[in-house]
Amino acid sequence: AQRGAAMILQGANVVLGVTGGIAAYKAIDLCSKLVQAGAGVDVIMTEAATHFLTPLPFQTLSKRPVSIDQFQLLRDMDMAHIELSKKADVLVIAPATANTIAKLAHGLADNLLTSTALACTAPLVLAPAMDADMWAHPATQENVAHLTERGATIVGPEEGRLASGRMGRGRLAETNAVLGAIRQVLGRNGPLAGQRVLVTAGGTEEPLDPVRYISNRSSGKMGYALAEASRDAGALVTLVSAPTSLPAPFGVDIVHVRTASEMAQAVLGALQRTDVLIMSAAVADYRPAETAPQKIKKMPGDLTLTLTRTMDILAAVAERRQAGQAGLRLVVGFAAETQNVLANARDKLERKRLDMIVANDVSASASGFEVDTNQATLLTMSGQEALPLLAKTELAEVIVQRVAAMLGGA
Repeated sequence: AQRGAAMILQGANVVLGVTGGIAAYKAIDLCSKLVQAGAGVDVIMTEAATHFLTPLPFQTLSKRPVSIDQFQLLRDMDMAHIELSKKADVLVIAPATANTIAKLAHGLADNLLTSTALACTAPLVLAPAMDADMWAHPATQENVAHLTERGATIVGPEEGRLASGRMGRGRLAETNAVLGAIRQVLGRNGPLAGQRVLVTAGGTEEPLDPVRYISNRSSGKMGYALAEASRDAGALVTLVSAPTSLPAPFGVDIVHVRTASEMAQAVLGALQRTDVLIMSAAVADYRPAETAPQKIKKMPGDLTLTLTRTMDILAAVAERRQAGQAGLRLVVGFAAETQNVLANARDKLERKRLDMIVANDVSASASGFEVDTNQATLLTMSGQEALPLLAKTELAEVIVQRVAAMLGGA
């Protein structure tokens, strides 16, 4: 399954506004991804946008007519801007030019898109794209600040090479970031609204010397999917991430760590302001007793390493929780096993006083590290639930649903 697809987008009505900038072509990919995720997409193009691309790609992807004319009448004779504004669950403008941002900030309604925006009570997501100097101009910054104060969600712009050939901040945010913003605003009143969720992800790295380290095969995909699913459910999410190649999820506070010790410090330091802890990271159980200050050179014979135990983060959490030193309502652990999966997972559940543990056989080719799917069993003190093979994004949503249900019964 494609990373970024989410249940929250299934059946959502998205009005996508496309304005006249060179980045308009990127909105085609956004439209495609929204449709693939099950959303209904109505596209409004400004007249300026039609100078950069035609309506045909959007109509082909959305299977709906593209609206352009301010005074166009729909089949039922309703005014287009009123019909679209009432239909929308979210209004997304990508790219949003400096001109359109200025119009929105001052309440102008001189085309179909700005008229729809003025009439629309659904959340507004803006993905600005323009020259770096235009973005940095005080007028643009004041307009963005006004819109943010009114509740608009701003995505980007990003730093990089611009159409002018210059480098600077002004690039349209990547599609996954815009999708993340859409998902966040759609889920802001979800079952975890107001809950503070901390998720750990990735495999820690324990350095041997300046160029080598001991680690594991964790890609971080499961943890990142859990962070996004928690955000989609309305939670305030902090992601403590070991090194990965994954982009930071939109709307999630991310804390980058490297070692097991750094991860322990980040987790334990946040317990008093955390309601739910989901420990999906693959934390090293051992680290080198000594880290060489210089690269260890190849020598004749074997090399013997002495390893020492790292802190057991979940055990430390359990101790603090029992002592009343943590504000946690729920703790979820993971058991990545290669044999006696359920027995080992239940033992861990009981020893570390977890509320739920997610067990999976990482020796299976389609389940575990470095792949996009996982087959897991959810265990609690009262029972267990075997799940089919799922995309990690889907499994994350199931886990978050169970967490929300457990909190509802707490």
